Amino acid sequence: MSRLSAAVPPWLAHALRTQRGPVPWSAVVRGALAAGPLLLVAVLSGRTSAGVVAALGAMLAGINDRPGSRRAAVGRLGAPALAGAGGLLVGSYAGQHVGAVTLTLLLTVLGLVAGAVSAVGPVASGAGTQLLVASAIGAGMPLPEPGWQRALLFLGGAGWLLALRLALPTPGATAGDYRFDGERDAVGAVYEAVAALLEAAGGPDAPRRRVALTAALDHAQDALDGPRLRRRAGPAAERRLHDQYAAALPLAEAATALAWAGDPVPARAVQGPRRLAVAVRTGTHTGALPAPARSAPALRALDDALLHAADAFDRGDRGVRGAWGGRCGREDPRGAGQRPHLRRRTAMSLVRTVFGSGGREYGLRVGLCFGAGVAVAQALHHTRWYGSHPHWYWLPATAVFLVKPDLGPLASRVICRAAGTVLGAVAFAGFAALLPRPAGLVALVAVCGALIPVATRHFAAQTAVVTVLVLSLVMVGGEPQASWNRIGETLLACAIVLLVGHLPALGQRGGGVRARLARAAEAAHAYLTHVLDDGTTDDRTGRWALRREAYRSLAEARAVIDVAAAELPALARHAEGTDEVAATLERLVDTTTACAVQLDDTGRLTPRHTGRVAELLDELDGLAEGRADRKILLVRR
Repeated sequence: MSRLSAAVPPWLAHALRTQRGPVPWSAVVRGALAAGPLLLVAVLSGRTSAGVVAALGAMLAGINDRPGSRRAAVGRLGAPALAGAGGLLVGSYAGQHVGAVTLTLLLTVLGLVAGAVSAVGPVASGAGTQLLVASAIGAGMPLPEPGWQRALLFLGGAGWLLALRLALPTPGATAGDYRFDGERDAVGAVYEAVAALLEAAGGPDAPRRRVALTAALDHAQDALDGPRLRRRAGPAAERRLHDQYAAALPLAEAATALAWAGDPVPARAVQGPRRLAVAVRTGTHTGALPAPARSAPALRALDDALLHAADAFDRGDRGVRGAWGGRCGREDPRGAGQRPHLRRRTAMSLVRTVFGSGGREYGLRVGLCFGAGVAVAQALHHTRWYGSHPHWYWLPATAVFLVKPDLGPLASRVICRAAGTVLGAVAFAGFAALLPRPAGLVALVAVCGALIPVATRHFAAQTAVVTVLVLSLVMVGGEPQASWNRIGETLLACAIVLLVGHLPALGQRGGGVRARLARAAEAAHAYLTHVLDDGTTDDRTGRWALRREAYRSLAEARAVIDVAAAELPALARHAEGTDEVAATLERLVDTTTACAVQLDDTGRLTPRHTGRVAELLDELDGLAEGRADRKILLVRR
C-alpha cells in the first residue's frame, strides 16, 4: 500500500486505503440483534411502517457504534439519536404542511446550523449528520404514523441498540466487571504505548510511537469520561481504573522526555509498563516491578512514576512495597484521586467554535449541499422523475454523508460513495429477485446490520452495506424496487457536492484547518507558559491536564491537516504549510515536557533545554511570516 500511495495522487490513495484490525465481534452481534429483530416484530404485529422507522434509528446508531467503553457509548450513540429524532419530527411536519420552496429553505437553514455545530467535535458531527438525514427521511418518506410517533420510534430503535451496548458482555472478557472492559482495554493500551515509546527511544521510530501514545491517552480519556463516572464515590472497579489511568500520566511524561533526549533506554525500563498493562487487563497484581537506573532526570522521573503506579495498582500489597524498598512509603504529591483526564470546554468556547471560521465554512458548505440536494430532489419529485411514488429523501441524505469531511477528502468520499451505491444497488436488485418477501428481506436487514461494524473500515464498503439495508427496509415498507433510481440520485448528489466543494469564496477556505491549528497553538502556549513560569510548583495535576490538552489539540489538528492535504489540488493548496506548523508545535510540546521533567528534578533548565525552546519559537516565527493567519499561529514567548 505504501508503494501504491507513492504512485497515485493523495486523494486516490485515500480512496483505496482500508483500515485494519480485529473483527469487532461484540458490535457484529449487536448489529445482528438490532434492526432485523425490530423489523421482524413489527411485521409480525402488523405495524410494518413503525418497524421501518425503528430499524432506521437502530441502523444509524449502529454506524456510530465504535470500539470504546460503555459510558462513552452513551454520548456517542445517544446524542446523535436525540438529534435524529428531532430532525425526523421537524421533517415530518414540514413535509406535510409547507410547500416545496418553504421546505427547501427550512431544510437549508437546518443544514447551516447542523454544519456549524458539527465543527465542535465528533459527537456533534454525528448529531448533525443524523439531524439532517432524519429530517430528509421525515419529509421525503411518507408514513402513516404522525411525526411525534415517528420520532419516538426512531429514538426507540436507537435506544434498543444502546441498551444492547450497555447490557451485553464482551466476548472473551473474563477479568472483573464486564461493564468496564472497554475502560480496562483503553487504560491497558496506554501502558503498552508507554512501553513501546520507551523501547523506541533513541531510534527513528520514536516520533511515531509518541503519536501512538497520544492516541492511546485520548482514547482512554474518552473511555473514562461519561455519565457513570462521578466525582465522588463510585464502584470500586471504577475508582481503581481511574487511579490506574492517573498513574499512567507521569509515566507518559517521563517516557516522552526520554524519547526527546534521544538516548536508548535500558530494556529493564520497558518491562515495568508492560507488566502494568497486563495487570490492568487481567485484574491481577503487578508483582515486583524492575526498577530502572536513576542516572538521568528523565530516568529518575520514570522510576518515581513506576513507584507511584505500583502503589496505585497494589495499594495494601506488602510484597510489592518490599520489592521497592523503603521508598514506597513516602507521600506522593501527584494526587491520584483527582481527575486530570477531564476535558471540559466552556459554553463560550463552544460558541466560538460554532461561529468561528471553521464553523462558518462548515455550516455554509453543509447548508448549500443539503439545500441544493433538497431543491433538486423536490424538482425531480414534482416532475415525476421518480414515477408515481413520493419518496425523494435519498438525494439530500446522500449529500449529507458526502459533505462530511469526517469521512475523508471530498474526492475520496465521492468515489467511494458512488462505487458503494452502485455495488449495493446491484446486489440488492439480485437479492430482491431471489429472496421471499418479507421474510427474506427481514433476514437481509439483520445480516446487513451485523456487517456494518466491519464495513465501517472503508467508506465504499459501508455505503454498499447501508444501501442494501435501506433498500430492504423501504421495500418491506411498501416502496417499489428502486435500485437504479438510487444510483442516479447518488450520482446527482456527488455532482452537487463536488460543485459546492469547489465554489470560490465559500467562507474562508481552510477555515477548519486554521481553527484547529489555532486551538493547538493556544494549548501549546498555555502548557509552555505553565511549565516555564510555574515549573517549580507542585501543581502537577494542572500541568498534566495542560499537557493532555496540548497533545490532544495537536492530534486533532494533524487529523484535519492530513485530510486537507489529500484533497484535490484546488482545495489542498489552502492548507499548504500547516503540516510544518503542526510538526513544529509537536516538537515544542515535546520539549516543554522535557523541560517539566528537568525542572522537577533539578529546579533549573540546561542550556540544551532553553536553546531548543528558543530555536522552536524562532522556527514558528519564521513559518508564520507572510501568512494571513499569522496572529493565531504564533506561540508567544
